[in-house]
Amino acid sequence: MQTPSALLNRLLARGKFRHIQVLLFLAELGSVQRTAQAIGMTQSSVTQTLAYLESLLDIRLFDRHARGVRPTAACADLLPVARQLLLGLADGAAALAARQNQGEGYVRLIASASAVHGLLLDALPRFSECHPNIQVRLEEAEGEDQLLAIARGEVDLAICREPAVVPEGWMFDPLRGDRFVVVCRPGHPLAGARAPSVKALSSHRWLLLPASLSARRRFDELAERFPAMPATYPIVTRSAPMLWQLLQQQDLLALLPLNLVRPLLDAGRLVHLRGGDAHPLAPIGALRPASGLGAAAARLYEALRAHAAGAH
Repeated sequence: MQTPSALLNRLLARGKFRHIQVLLFLAELGSVQRTAQAIGMTQSSVTQTLAYLESLLDIRLFDRHARGVRPTAACADLLPVARQLLLGLADGAAALAARQNQGEGYVRLIASASAVHGLLLDALPRFSECHPNIQVRLEEAEGEDQLLAIARGEVDLAICREPAVVPEGWMFDPLRGDRFVVVCRPGHPLAGARAPSVKALSSHRWLLLPASLSARRRFDELAERFPAMPATYPIVTRSAPMLWQLLQQQDLLALLPLNLVRPLLDAGRLVHLRGGDAHPLAPIGALRPASGLGAAAARLYEALRAHAAGAH
C-alpha cells in the first residue's frame, strides 16, 4: 500500500518541473503530438516523460485511445495541485526577475474593487513614480477569494475591507473609512435635490446588485421604509464597468460603497444624494503579515498608509 510520505519522498528525489508541464499540457490538449509541439519536445520524449511519471507515482494517469489521451480519475485529482505548483513557480520566476532586473523587488498585491477605486487608483501610480524599481502585480478579488489567495501564499499584501476573521499570522490596519451612498447621474431628476425624501427615492427606478452582496441587503433594508416597492432595472450585476455605464446613461439610482464610486463622484460623473445612506461599512485597509513583510511590500504599505492619512 502506498503512503503519502513515500510518494512525497519519491517526488522530491526524482520529480522534475518538466513532469508537471507535460502532465498539464497533455490533460489540456489530449494529444502527445500537440503537447510536443506546444512545449518544444519530441513526441517520443513526451511519451517517455509520461511513462516515467506514471512509474514514479505507480498509477495510470492517462487512458490511451485512437485520437490521443484522456486523463484518468487519478490524474484529475492531481491536476489542481500541478496547476498551483506551476503558478507558484511562475510567480517565483517573476519575483526573481523583477529583483534582478530592477534592483529593489516585487510585490504581489491583491485588492477589492472598493479598494482599487477608493485608494489605489490615486495612490498606486504615485508610488510607482517614486519607486520605479519596484514592480507591483495587482490583482482584483473579493472576500473569500482574497482569503484563499492568502492561504495559498500567493499574496504579499492585500488592500480590502476588514474581514470578519483575520487570517492567522496576519494583521489588519484600517486606512480609509467607508459607508453606503445613494448615487445617480448629474442629469437625474433628483440630482438637484441632493437630500431627497424617502418618498422621492421610492418613486424612481433603482439599479440593484446581486442578493449575496451587503449593498443589496442594505438596499432591501432601505426599501422597507419606502411607501411602495420601487421599480428596478432588469440587469442585476456587480460588474463595475456595467454599473458605471448604466448609471451614467440612464436615470437610475444605486446604493453603493462610497469608496467604490469615489472616482466618479470626484470627476463629477455621478452625484451623491444625501438620503438613505447613513449605514457605515467596515473600513478599507491593509491586510499584511504580522512579521516577515518584504522590503518592497513594506515600502508600498507605508506609502498607502501615508496617502490615506493625507487624504483625510
